[in-house]
Amino acid sequence: MLVDDHPVVRKGLLAVLSTENIEVVSSVGSGEEALSKASSVNPDVVLCDLRLGEGIDGIDTTAALRLLKTPPAVIILSTHNRDAEILASIKAGASGYVLKDSEPEQIISAIHAASEGKTFFSPKIAEKVFNGLSNPLPKLTARETEVLGLIAGGSGNKEIAEKLHLSEATVKSHVSHIITKLNADNRSRAISKAIALGLI
Repeated sequence: MLVDDHPVVRKGLLAVLSTENIEVVSSVGSGEEALSKASSVNPDVVLCDLRLGEGIDGIDTTAALRLLKTPPAVIILSTHNRDAEILASIKAGASGYVLKDSEPEQIISAIHAASEGKTFFSPKIAEKVFNGLSNPLPKLTARETEVLGLIAGGSGNKEIAEKLHLSEATVKSHVSHIITKLNADNRSRAISKAIALGLI
């Protein structure tokens, strides 16, 4: 099954796969469509775009597909190679992650590998995965996780201080530690990275 919100990309992939011994049972433009059709067409492998426009994204689609009674293997196909998205895809259950600028042979190899229960990553992605495993996810303290959750909920330092019965200086210290641990530039980036990594 092909899942991509750009028709031209789906047509290109169909053209590539038509030259191989790979049957495309469905080609859809959204995660919602993929989930509604997966149970009836029973794909062995789903090649899914990371960004799917409106609606659920590739990571949420992957997680939902992996919960089906007969879950297909899922390969993420994307132009993005950011650490947080790669790790979030793996955590959601993806069997592989291939960049859209990869040679067709890599995409085909990824599909065959996934159908055999193996994993496959583009060389650039494999390097990032290895580095990610070498450098585990950041460990936040219980208090830092609590503060991060309140920040994500829209609370400012003063409000957080009142809710947790802390001084504003202590809250600022926690926020600083959170941003440093997540290797982020600011509060909003820290929140997005924490969500992508499943920390909150």
